[in-house]
Amino acid sequence: MILRGRPFAGSPFLFDHVMRLPLLPMPDAPTITASQRTRINTVLRDRFGFDALRPLQQLVIERLMSGGDALTIMPTGSGKSLCFQLPALAMEQPGITLVFSPLIALMEDQVSALRAKGVRAVYINSTLDKKERLKRYAQIANNEFEIVYATPERMHKPEFVGALEAVDGGVKLLAIDEAHCISRWGHDLRPAYQLVGEFRKQLGSPVTIALTATATPDCREDIKRTLGLDDASMPTFASAIDRPNLSIESRDVWDDDDKVREILEVANEMPGTGIVYFALIKDLDRYADMLRKQTDRPIAVYHGRLDPSQKKRVYKRFIGATPEDNLLLLATNAFGMGVDKPDIRFIIHAQLPGSLESHYQEIGRAGRDGLPSKCVLLYSEDDLAIQHRFIEWANPSADLLVRIATAAEESVHEDFDEDELRLAALGKGGDGGRLQHCVITLGKLGVLEPTSIPERWRMARHLDHSTIDPAEIEAKTKRDLQRLLNVLELTRSEDPKRVILDYFCLDDENIASG
Repeated sequence: MILRGRPFAGSPFLFDHVMRLPLLPMPDAPTITASQRTRINTVLRDRFGFDALRPLQQLVIERLMSGGDALTIMPTGSGKSLCFQLPALAMEQPGITLVFSPLIALMEDQVSALRAKGVRAVYINSTLDKKERLKRYAQIANNEFEIVYATPERMHKPEFVGALEAVDGGVKLLAIDEAHCISRWGHDLRPAYQLVGEFRKQLGSPVTIALTATATPDCREDIKRTLGLDDASMPTFASAIDRPNLSIESRDVWDDDDKVREILEVANEMPGTGIVYFALIKDLDRYADMLRKQTDRPIAVYHGRLDPSQKKRVYKRFIGATPEDNLLLLATNAFGMGVDKPDIRFIIHAQLPGSLESHYQEIGRAGRDGLPSKCVLLYSEDDLAIQHRFIEWANPSADLLVRIATAAEESVHEDFDEDELRLAALGKGGDGGRLQHCVITLGKLGVLEPTSIPERWRMARHLDHSTIDPAEIEAKTKRDLQRLLNVLELTRSEDPKRVILDYFCLDDENIASG
């Protein structure tokens, strides 16, 4: 079931509506005490510096405070994190809040932001050395933290589980961020996430909130099933996808010059900060050079191969850019997670995204101030081959995964980078792109883990060959190809918004407007 609520009067965030699917019974409104309501308002004001919650946040938080579970679907930057961070501090019973997050960089950013607010938060991940991890385990067991961030893989570590069990009251609230990673119908399946239902039971079935920016009906159902819950016990709270201030369109382009003209046309039409997304770093760099020759607008680039200090500089420049700066950022999908800049005036996809989920997440970063913003997808048939290659790389064969895992296990070094692993497993002529996706897959399986040194990995555990199912690899390849076909449908449609609404099964007449 999906709850709905009234939009906050005067709010510029036009997506703060809530919708429900037809023919589903509405649950009783959560009942909280006057004391709990006072706690919510006090924590909101004193710990987070806000005077009021958005309507959907209010519904979700009251649901958790009353002891209920919730699946929450809200666009990135619309306040999902507050939905669990506030109850973590406002719940009066003893215990801690455990947050499962798949993204190491994002969990570190969130912990840093919480600490700046005086919240006793900590993260546990593979970037910490053993001495620091053991120190933090001891602090957790000693009740020194209110919120603990970790990847689900951490639940395989007895020391971590023991620290949680030693906490007075144990885990009182479990938050599962990027919950689409649970589902095979999601766009970023992570095997450890499929065990969160078992982990939840191991923790004593605490109050649970699952959060994501995108989830189709199949994905939503799969999340609840994996958690051992259903619509009655875990209602869905969702923000409307149709944001009236966003103009969404697709344009055909034929060559590099045509693509540059379209980018500049959109940029000139929408003064202010904009992002142009590319699938390939080499193309991003090439277009940056072409654009610098044809415009006086300042241009910045961001991608995964920049060193950490460069990434930080570009991020600070982007966040601090004023509308008068007219900054044009060229980026891969490595840029965006955790970015909350309200005045992004346009998002351009210069190359085809791999799924409607990715497309929607990225265009959702535009116009969060409620002012008119433009989202344009530039379609060239040549770019289709890029995504086909990505799908091939992202679904490596069982034999190839075994070869890479064996090479990692037999490495004479404690840690290694991708080039060293490629030479050991594939030789000098090995395909770097294919190897990179093998490493990512083995990381999701918990076989490899990143070290504290950027771009270096280490062996985490032996690969059990029985965990790799060739039939599932084939099925996932087909699902990925279908997602790409859904994107192609959007490029051919005269009403792209309709395609997005239909994909997520969110019909206009089922969206409450107040």
